[in-house]
Amino acid sequence: MSAWGMGIASTAAAPPALSGSGKGKKVVILGAGLAGMTAAYELGKLGYQCQVLEARGFAGGRCQTARKGFRLHELGGDAQTCVFDDGQYINHGPWRIPLHHQSTLHYTRLFNVPLEVMVNDNDHSFVYLENGGPLANKRLRPAQLKADMRGHVAELLAKSVKTNQLDQALSADDKTLLLDYLAHEGQLAGADLRYQGRSGRGYSVNPGAGLTTGTPSDPLGFRDLLASKVGKVYSAVQDYPMQNTMFQPVGGMDAIARAFEKRVGRQIRYRADVQTIRHGENKVTVSFKDTGSGKLSSIDADYCLCTLPLSVLRNIDTDFSPALKAAVKSVAYAPVGKIGLQMKRRFWEEDDHLYGGHVLTDMKAINQISLPSTGWQSKKGVLLGYYHYMTDAIEISALAPAERAEFALAAGQNIFPAYRASFDSAFSVAWHRVQYNLGGWAEWTDENRKSAYPLLLEGEGRVLLAGEHLSYLTGWQAGAIESAWQQIEKLHAKASA
Repeated sequence: MSAWGMGIASTAAAPPALSGSGKGKKVVILGAGLAGMTAAYELGKLGYQCQVLEARGFAGGRCQTARKGFRLHELGGDAQTCVFDDGQYINHGPWRIPLHHQSTLHYTRLFNVPLEVMVNDNDHSFVYLENGGPLANKRLRPAQLKADMRGHVAELLAKSVKTNQLDQALSADDKTLLLDYLAHEGQLAGADLRYQGRSGRGYSVNPGAGLTTGTPSDPLGFRDLLASKVGKVYSAVQDYPMQNTMFQPVGGMDAIARAFEKRVGRQIRYRADVQTIRHGENKVTVSFKDTGSGKLSSIDADYCLCTLPLSVLRNIDTDFSPALKAAVKSVAYAPVGKIGLQMKRRFWEEDDHLYGGHVLTDMKAINQISLPSTGWQSKKGVLLGYYHYMTDAIEISALAPAERAEFALAAGQNIFPAYRASFDSAFSVAWHRVQYNLGGWAEWTDENRKSAYPLLLEGEGRVLLAGEHLSYLTGWQAGAIESAWQQIEKLHAKASA
């Protein structure tokens, strides 16, 4: 999956070093998401006159945070107003920054956006399997799964090595070194190299003062672990972007959008819904409608940088070539849903001693429950009640907001006894039903990466495209930023020719 929590690493750490001047040249930028505002900021430093058209009444695109008073009206759905307490929020768009997404971190550093660590991997959290065979409907600690699977597999391999049952021939020295490694990796005991558990998986009674030495916990059975098929939910080694150390802006992810907006806000025209794009040999003309008054207007520019999602662009009247139009239409967008649940009591901390991280589960349309990495030991908190994709997201998005909350509560109650009793209020989003997004992120296939991607990267005439969809970091803020960097370099080259 390529998602706002899963993708690949950033490759750029700073914007391109552009020389020359853009003075006297005008660029119309469509969309005030991170790609659009990055372009406006960097082109502005070169002297370009940038006009950004944004259909919403605020900047940031999908970089949104729902807090008290935030409103969202999904297409065909009910309007929601967030009623969380002051200081509580949910990042219902992007919600974490990997340590190696240096392009995103470049701007948080430059704009003095304070960051805090997001606990992205918590061995003390839970894995909960409804379809886990002999381990079904139990709260399993990732530390237990990691220790026991490694221990049992190490024992099996060690015994195979000792009895020369490996297909691969090993020298005597190789066998000694491998057995030494396995004994330490699996904490195998005795001459027969048996796995009997280890302290890292946790205690049934914790060590304490005086004579409380602690009682070791019993390991899960190897056959039970295999029968549970736990690997479909949990892996001890995660994908590359899922670092233990992730970051989030203090107070909400939209702090990044607001930092950009502070610097380029005067160039943004809000509530400007793009209607048509026309490009000729010498200029680009974009018409737009004021969503408040309904008034139609147009703007001429030397160049256009379109950062609108392709799911939105395909519905706009353009004079692009048939090939470019087909490329725009060929890219699907992922249905994605999230829900934030404000709880009256931080029961995950008080009762289960969980501080951040994710609860992974195979319960339908939940995928994961994520615990906040801020507000430690305070009274209330907002957790992420589900984060789902594709068919699950489509099915749950058909529910009214109150029904979505009930769905999330019913699932969470299976894991946390205090879940329902602690519930305060909810705020949910189905990104495929949000008018100016129509999906969470671009879903590329190998085929249209070969056919459509090069055409979209090239643009047409005086129109260039940018956004997370024109990167291999789809769904990440770094994808939007680095795509903008790449395309403004092309635009400046065209303008300077």
